[in-house]
Amino acid sequence: MHIAPYDNRNQAIVDADDPLVPLNYFNIVKLAAGQAFTYRVPGYETCIVPATGTVDVDVEGVGFAALGNRGADVWDGEPEGVYAPSGATVTLTATRDTETFVAGARYAKVLDPFDVRADGIDRVQYGSDDTKTHRKIKHILGQKQHDRVGRLLVSELFTVGAGGWSGFPSHKHDTDRLPRETRHDETYNFRFKPNHGSGLQMLQRTDGAPGDAYHIVDGSTVCIDKGYHPCAVLPGYEMYYFTILGGLSQRSLVQYFQPSHADQIETIPGIKDMIAKFK
Repeated sequence: MHIAPYDNRNQAIVDADDPLVPLNYFNIVKLAAGQAFTYRVPGYETCIVPATGTVDVDVEGVGFAALGNRGADVWDGEPEGVYAPSGATVTLTATRDTETFVAGARYAKVLDPFDVRADGIDRVQYGSDDTKTHRKIKHILGQKQHDRVGRLLVSELFTVGAGGWSGFPSHKHDTDRLPRETRHDETYNFRFKPNHGSGLQMLQRTDGAPGDAYHIVDGSTVCIDKGYHPCAVLPGYEMYYFTILGGLSQRSLVQYFQPSHADQIETIPGIKDMIAKFK
């Protein structure tokens, strides 16, 4: 499902117990310097990631100062994040004007809060210009944090160069049937550079049958409940998407690649390293 950009007034875009992606939570919080915002999501662990600007974060009395170092957009610096345990009361106070993402996944157990600064981000780059799949991923809550998080995976994905495909070979993760596949609901928020760029999100629910396609623009949110879901950006533009994955029974993601295209795993440089990082 595609949710067109709108002024959400700091209210959840994907709320707890969403009927399409109940394992996910997503909010965008916009604050001017000096403003504060408090939230609590019972039954969901969350991760705070400033898209731009800087915030001080308080998680049940535990403080994390000066989170976020980006200026004009998501290309202007490295991401940072704070993990907040399930049901925690969290307060964000802007020290610079900010647009901040709040990602969440359903999880009952209460863990300890922690921060991930720019030097702790787990980076991977794969693909190639020749295969039109060149991109880099910055894991905020990834493999490095595996033992400190319940079900939540949070990453930023960037196309490298102008134009091309992401999420290919087409894959899905909508059914728990280990060891072949895990159920992970997924939510994206897209940005483009320049911001009048756009792209395409495909969603093919059955191999060999026509699916759906959504025109994505700067600020689009896409919720993936089931099916194969590659996306593409128009030539001449760069694409970014903030990625939230919430697992049903485990945190590690096991992707099932579409049989029609699975052989192309062998043609894309570095893709096996990328797959291994979603653990």
